Amino acid sequence: MASTTTTTAQHIIKQIGGAENISSLTHCATRLRMQLNDQSLVDQEALESDPAVLGVVKQGTTGLQVIMGGGVAEFYQAMIKEPGVRQDGGAKAASTSKDYGGVRGKYTWVDYAFEFLSDTFRPILWALLGASLIITLLVLADTFGLQDFRAPMDEQPDTYVFMHAMWRSVFYFLPIMVGATAARKLGANEWVGAAIPAALLTPEFLALGAAGDTVTVFGLPMVLNDYSGQVFPPLIAAIGLFWVEKLLKKIIPSAVHMVFVPFFSLLIMIPATAFLLGPFGIGVGNGISNLLTAVNDFSPFILSILIPLLYPFLVPLGLHWPLNAIMIQNISTQGFDIIQGPMGAWNFACFGVVTGVLIVSMKERNKAMRQVSLGGMMAGLLGGISEPSLYGVLLRFRKTYMRLLPGCFVGGVVMGIFNIKAYAFVFTSLLTIPAMDPWLGYVLGIAAAFFTSMFLVIFFDYRGKEEKAEILAQIEAERTAASEAEDARIDAASAPVAG
Repeated sequence: MASTTTTTAQHIIKQIGGAENISSLTHCATRLRMQLNDQSLVDQEALESDPAVLGVVKQGTTGLQVIMGGGVAEFYQAMIKEPGVRQDGGAKAASTSKDYGGVRGKYTWVDYAFEFLSDTFRPILWALLGASLIITLLVLADTFGLQDFRAPMDEQPDTYVFMHAMWRSVFYFLPIMVGATAARKLGANEWVGAAIPAALLTPEFLALGAAGDTVTVFGLPMVLNDYSGQVFPPLIAAIGLFWVEKLLKKIIPSAVHMVFVPFFSLLIMIPATAFLLGPFGIGVGNGISNLLTAVNDFSPFILSILIPLLYPFLVPLGLHWPLNAIMIQNISTQGFDIIQGPMGAWNFACFGVVTGVLIVSMKERNKAMRQVSLGGMMAGLLGGISEPSLYGVLLRFRKTYMRLLPGCFVGGVVMGIFNIKAYAFVFTSLLTIPAMDPWLGYVLGIAAAFFTSMFLVIFFDYRGKEEKAEILAQIEAERTAASEAEDARIDAASAPVAG
C-alpha cells in the first residue's frame, strides 16, 4: 500500500508541474487542496489516469483540488515527504483574494468567500465530528431508556454529566477554534484571532450580566450576548483583525511588531467585537437560522425537499459550506438542526446510485466499475462520505443524476412528513442514525431515497445506450484477450518438448 501511495503522490506532483509549482498544499476529508504558481502546467487527463484519483477540480487561475476519497491523508503525507513540496504554506497561503487568484470571472470575492469558509472549518472537523459522535452515544442511551438526554445537568448521574462536558468542550469553545482557523486562513495571527472570542467567554465577561442585558463600558452602552457556540462573530472578528493587523504593520516600526501589533490588535478588536461585530454576527446567524425555521414551520415539505435536491449541485462546487456553518451554529445554540436530516436524503440517494451501479457491474463482470462503486458504497454507508461516489460515478456518467434526483425527492418527502431534527453534527451514515429524531422516520426517509435511486439504476441503467455498448464491447474484448492468452499458455504447456 505504501509503495502505491508513494507512486500516486509522485504521479500527482509530476502532472501538476512539479514540486516547484506548488504554492501551498492542504487537504480536507476527501480532497487534496493546492494553490499553484501556474495552473496551465496541470495535465488533467494524465492526472485522472491514475485509478486512485477520483476527479480533478480547477478553481480559478491558481486553485486545484484533487479528489482522493477517504484515504486522502495518506496521499497528503506521501506528497509532503517528496523533495521540494511545501505544506500549508503558512500565513502566506491564499491569505487574500489577490493571492488566491481571480476566480469565477469578475466575481472573485464569491469564490474566495466559499474557500474561506471551507478552510476555516476543515481543520476543526475532527473535533466537531468526534464531539458529535459522543452526542450520538448519549442520544442512543436515551433511545434505549438509560438516561434522558435533555434532562437538566443536576438531575443526571455524574458519569453522564462528565460525558456532556466531553462534547460541550468543543461546541462551547467553538468560537475560539473558528477565530484561530479563520485568522490563519486570512493571514492574520491565529492566536490573536483565538484570543478575541475567548475574551467574550471568560468568567469576567460573563459576570457583567446575562445575555440581553445592557451594561456601560468605557461610558458606552454594551448589549451582552451569549457567545458560546457562535460561528459568525469569530468569522467577522477575524476579517476585522486581518485589516487591523495590516494597518498596524504599516504604521508601527518592524523592530517592535512583535510587541505592539498584538497589543493594539487586542486593544482594538476585543471592544470592537463586544460592541459591534459580535452582536452583528449573532444577528446574521440568527437571521439565516430564523429564515430556515420559518420556512420549515410554514411547510416542512418545502425545506425537506429543497435541501436534498440542491446538494447534488452544491457539493461538486464546494458551495455547501455555508449550510454546514448554519448546521454547526444551530446545534451549538439551539441544540438541534433542521437541515442535516433532509440532507441525509441526498447522501443515501447517492449511495443508492453507487449500490445500483455495483449490482449492474457485478452482473456485467465489469471489474473497474465494481471496484469504484464498492469503494463509494462502503465509504458512504459506513463513513457518510459522498465524494468517492460523486466523483467516481455520478459526475462520470450524466444519466446517474436522472436516477439520483428522484431518490432525493422521495426521501425529502418522507423527511418532511416526520419533520426530522439532528441533535449532532455528523457525517450521515448508517452509524449516525441515532443522532436524528425521530430516528425511525429518518430511517424510512433514507431507505426511501436509497432504494428509489438503486432500483432506478438497476432497471434503467446508469449510462446512455452508446456509452453502455462501448463499455460492454471493451469488457468483452478484454475477456476474449484474456481467454486467448490462457489458451495459448495451456497449449504451450501441453506441447511436446523438442529433442
